[in-house]
Amino acid sequence: MNELAEYEVKRNRFTNNEKALAIGSRFWHETTQAGLAGIVADLGADGYFSTKENHRFINLSCCSYLDFDSHPHIIQGAVAALQKYRVMDHCISRVRVQMPALLELEDSLGALFGAKVTTAISASAASAGTLPLIASGHLSGGVRPVMVFDKHAHFSMNLYKATCADETEVVTIAHNDMNALEDLCKKHQHVAYVCDGTYSMGGFAPVTDLLALQEKYGLFLYFDDSHGLSILGKHGEGFIRSAMDRIHPRTVIVATLNKAFGASGAAIMFGENSHDNALLLERFGGPMAWSQPMNTAAIGGCLAAAELHRSPELAERQQRLQANIELFDSLVETDQRGNPFPIRLVKASHEHVLAAGVALYRAGFYVSPVFFPIVAKDKAGLRVMLRAGMSESQVRMLCQQILGQRLF
Repeated sequence: MNELAEYEVKRNRFTNNEKALAIGSRFWHETTQAGLAGIVADLGADGYFSTKENHRFINLSCCSYLDFDSHPHIIQGAVAALQKYRVMDHCISRVRVQMPALLELEDSLGALFGAKVTTAISASAASAGTLPLIASGHLSGGVRPVMVFDKHAHFSMNLYKATCADETEVVTIAHNDMNALEDLCKKHQHVAYVCDGTYSMGGFAPVTDLLALQEKYGLFLYFDDSHGLSILGKHGEGFIRSAMDRIHPRTVIVATLNKAFGASGAAIMFGENSHDNALLLERFGGPMAWSQPMNTAAIGGCLAAAELHRSPELAERQQRLQANIELFDSLVETDQRGNPFPIRLVKASHEHVLAAGVALYRAGFYVSPVFFPIVAKDKAGLRVMLRAGMSESQVRMLCQQILGQRLF
């Protein structure tokens, strides 16, 4: 009985599915009832989605910010790799057998981003493999650091707090609270900070301040820059990598290759002389060490995407995206106005946000309404995710529709 009581005290220190489902089920039920979840639609050549009822809409809840995901060169790259290697998924751990195309891809991405790159099937798998090894000290200098998570760090990182806590102390601090982080650096000799580069609900990490703390205290930095990759940087290296001349030995940057990059999989960026870290991940990095490498089509698509990132087309699409962001900002006020990232949260009340989302969808714009528990109770709104492929007239019509809604 005492053992059971002790277990009861220790559980749910980092996750609580019972609470999450009890609260979250209402959000998804209401969103589904409003017809804004579970939509089935095909993407047409003109960039519009169409349902079987012939309702056409532009998807403003899509992370393909540069619209590379439908680029013919990337699709053909996936097909060409399948034809060349004649296998969909070489289902074995890469530490035993790996395709030459995977090494070619990592070399290509490494040259593109100025880093030692190893790949994963997803950014979530990358976090699952990397964070526990940072917590145990094996990727962070041989000493177990205090693991500090930003409160708004993505679920794919927060999910591994419990695993990290099995190795070392885990602390959560308020979003972008650099004073709290510095206090922990003063108190503990070894600290690792886990955060997003750019956040899925808007906003971004104070990277200059973080690099200063790293220089002063030896802070280890783990960034997930999935929403920043490709949209910034001469070669699309992203927000975080663009902010530094080189990747410090005490820095890891993870980014999906799905979103603006336009293909599939994930890249883990280390400093250029980090071969041992990459090998450690291949052998002991959880799902990265299992029979889950990137499949053949993903590798081929990524190789083609890397070619596009070396072409003038990248800058052209980046510029079009920035033009659309600036146009939106000139017409609709949000807390994110003026930053170079494509996510904008238009504030609305909990009572009116769903009706506004429905009205926009009927007008041909699918915009995700977000409310508690996806965001805090007073932070409900419409999450707008702008893309390079939208025309000026489409952005203006979107803004006109948003401004015409009752939001409060």
